[in-house]
Amino acid sequence: MDTNSLTLSPSAAARVAAIASKQGKPAILRLAVEGGGCSGFQYKFGLADGPEADDSVTETDGVRLVVDSVSLDLVSGCVVDFVESLGGAAFKVENPNAAAGCGCGSSFSV
Repeated sequence: MDTNSLTLSPSAAARVAAIASKQGKPAILRLAVEGGGCSGFQYKFGLADGPEADDSVTETDGVRLVVDSVSLDLVSGCVVDFVESLGGAAFKVENPNAAAGCGCGSSFSV
């Protein structure tokens, strides 16, 4: 499996490390795609205790991003970033596969 098909930005890596440290968990962010949202698919983020057998793993600054094999087809080539703006702070996925997105930025279609 191509582990270079996903990128975790340094700002996202730093944020994951800070959250994981507060919760006493390993610095591993899980990105999953599930059906739903306003455009057909939505991103789901969470801390993981470790990678699963079928996960693709990429690492930035000692922080790992893991994605299951089913979700990987939909997020291959993505950059996971952490952005802070007037509207708040959030993880953002820049997905070159998405044909359409939505205003909330957490939903997409292919």
